[in-house]
Amino acid sequence: MPRFHPLEVTDVRKTIRDAVVVTLRPVESGDFRFTQGQYLTFRRDFDGTEIRRSYSICSGVQENTLQVGIKRVADGAFSSWANDTLAPGMVLEAMEPMGAFHTALDPDSARQYLGFAGGSGITPILSIIKTTLDAEPNARFTLVYANRGVHTIMFREELEDLKNRYMGRFSVIHVLESDAQEIELFHGRVDEAKCAALFEHWIDVSAVDVAFICGPEPMMLGIAAALRAHGLTDAQIKFELFASGQPGRLPKRATAQNAGEAKPTRLDVIIDGARRTIETTRDSSILQAAIDASLDPPFSCTAGVCSTCKCKVLEGEVEMVANHALEDYEVAQGYRLSCQSYPMSARVVVDYDLH
Repeated sequence: MPRFHPLEVTDVRKTIRDAVVVTLRPVESGDFRFTQGQYLTFRRDFDGTEIRRSYSICSGVQENTLQVGIKRVADGAFSSWANDTLAPGMVLEAMEPMGAFHTALDPDSARQYLGFAGGSGITPILSIIKTTLDAEPNARFTLVYANRGVHTIMFREELEDLKNRYMGRFSVIHVLESDAQEIELFHGRVDEAKCAALFEHWIDVSAVDVAFICGPEPMMLGIAAALRAHGLTDAQIKFELFASGQPGRLPKRATAQNAGEAKPTRLDVIIDGARRTIETTRDSSILQAAIDASLDPPFSCTAGVCSTCKCKVLEGEVEMVANHALEDYEVAQGYRLSCQSYPMSARVVVDYDLH
């Protein structure tokens, strides 16, 4: 069961005007070895309110350092504090690395990878690029990186360094919305039509083994559609959504509606090997019911974007109204995002310890 551990901040540096790279060091316990593409979930108290936020690790596994990229977002308490106040010597609380935005690496393979990143979506993909090119000496990686303009390109110098270090194995296509480009194709938004044009003139999709996509949901859906239209299977396409277009809970299906009082549910929650029974109702998410009962379940975004609150349904029926984090095979095995899952039967049993 994930728990929070202290991490000392050893360095904070700007990568662009409104984004920082934070280097961290475990202070005491906790296993902070990570797989490329994973993220850390942080928590901090702001005027009596606990805020949890997840940020992707941007360092490569072989670098033996722990770094995350944090871009300021409008009205973002944690991201603004990190950009304005966070400094070396301070201590953050974080869960151990989590996430499944990666594929197993094979040093004997000669695979070709394709990455799409939008804005701060570059953070986990940068970790994937660094680790993959180091671990697979014959791998090739092409990155399509979408931004508003040159001044918003995170890790620009680092990407140039990687191009020089892995000459002939790593290439970057910058697509900018506002700044003019020498090649017209590299101007505008990265959508399904833009991808189709890139695949026709610049990228041989038929040679791609695995594609990674991280960015806003509309961009990701368009890219995925274009990749499928050009022959890639769902198994070859890996997603990581950093901002959800969903407001959280969606309208529940008509059969779940009750004109009267919400139907009661007996919910058994297993955390850290301990089992606790909660009396709740079917209009409360499993996560909220566990929080209200002071069980301290793991969670971060509460919007179905990360997988921090993942649990396994052992008994009963549950409706998950949004899912941007679990793979189809995980859902088939009974896993659910508890922040988006609502009990649909009189008794439900979930286990947070099974991962």
